[in-house]
Amino acid sequence: MGDLLLVRHGETEWSRSGQHTSWTDLPLTENGELQAKSLAPFFSRRTFCLALTSPLGRATRTAELAGIGGAVAAPDLHEWDYGGYEGITTVEIHRDRPTWDLWTDGVPPGTDGHPGESPQDIGRRADRVLSRVDAALADCGGDAVLVAHGHFLRVLTARRLGLPPGQGRLFQLATGTYSRLSTEHGWPVIAEWNVRP
Repeated sequence: MGDLLLVRHGETEWSRSGQHTSWTDLPLTENGELQAKSLAPFFSRRTFCLALTSPLGRATRTAELAGIGGAVAAPDLHEWDYGGYEGITTVEIHRDRPTWDLWTDGVPPGTDGHPGESPQDIGRRADRVLSRVDAALADCGGDAVLVAHGHFLRVLTARRLGLPPGQGRLFQLATGTYSRLSTEHGWPVIAEWNVRP
């Protein structure tokens, strides 16, 4: 069975400033485009049986610049819905809620159809993606690659390792990086993490 490769999209203005970015579809910064292009040599050496990307432009552009051709948009790869905390930094949130933690507290509802999501909500989406990945990997000789967002990919990693969604807090993930989840003796493992070429 092949590996599962994870790519966090390149830098945006809000990822640089630490603002929570879910549905606000910001473009990559110049640095973010360079980060994405730097991934291309790694991906040029691999064969994919499944390539999925978040439907948001920052992820699809990263896939394109990294040379991940034929990636299909998958709504389940969308970033965490931050509800009322969209565009707000953790530092700003802590002014009113000093003990707030995304991984345990979730977010308050937002406006315009953005109710916010809990770690368990993200875990359910991640489990659906992993089922799709497993089906593809069972039928091919290549790898699977997912191009998405920091918090979502951290939850997906926790679920891949058999951990509760909230344990995604253990896996720091920078923009413009790739990670590789593999198996050892039949168990899921982290083979490479948060790699920037």
